[in-house]
Amino acid sequence: MPNLKEDPALRSLLNRMPESIQHSFTDEQLVYLKIAIGARQWGSHSVDCRGVVRLFKYRYYFVLLAGRNRRQLSATEKKASAIAQTTLVTLGFFIVLLFIYLLKSALGINLFEGFSLGIWSYVKGLFL
Repeated sequence: MPNLKEDPALRSLLNRMPESIQHSFTDEQLVYLKIAIGARQWGSHSVDCRGVVRLFKYRYYFVLLAGRNRRQLSATEKKASAIAQTTLVTLGFFIVLLFIYLLKSALGINLFEGFSLGIWSYVKGLFL
């Protein structure tokens, strides 16, 4: 069995600890640390765009990842998600209402004689 303390992943982890802690791990503990490090997988993403941009003498890397969130959300994240969803649904509802109103106005349908919100006049003014 090779020396676990020479494993690059474990070495990187151990180097971030005080020396007294580094030397306190048993071989069994190091094996389980290696398993825990190896179990960390990023998974696949719908969008996975990675690259390097060279500017003058420096190189910069970029990563753009997007995909379905499969992890458990905290209470704060759940609340923020609920607020965002409510906002988007409400905004979508008003956009649909506006579209129906503009369609009604374009067809010349008046629900209330002599009453207008002025939205159709404004939109017509933009295009004429």
